[in-house]
Amino acid sequence: MSELPPDLPRLRTLETWLVLSLDRVRRKIAEAERQEAERRRGERDRPPAPDWLLEMGLGGRAPVYVHVGGCHMAGKRSRGVTVDQARRALWEQVPACPHCNPDAVLGVLD
Repeated sequence: MSELPPDLPRLRTLETWLVLSLDRVRRKIAEAERQEAERRRGERDRPPAPDWLLEMGLGGRAPVYVHVGGCHMAGKRSRGVTVDQARRALWEQVPACPHCNPDAVLGVLD
């Protein structure tokens, strides 16, 4: 026993529905492929993470910690700095992060 309708009008209706459904699926596939390509392009073009971070306090005025780049404890108010800026901050008594120990890495110990 066939699952398809036996008469031509219903077969044509089913064909139309399948074509429309296939078009929708193909559009969705194309959209997903564009999004995936954009995600890969974003990962490829992302600038490298800074080697040193300076975490600023509330209001962004006074630095709170110096971090090694990529430190998991660096807060959202962190910004990338050069190695010289990181050393200067440590010399100016900005605390070193106790988790990543940038003072030990930079050789700036008390």
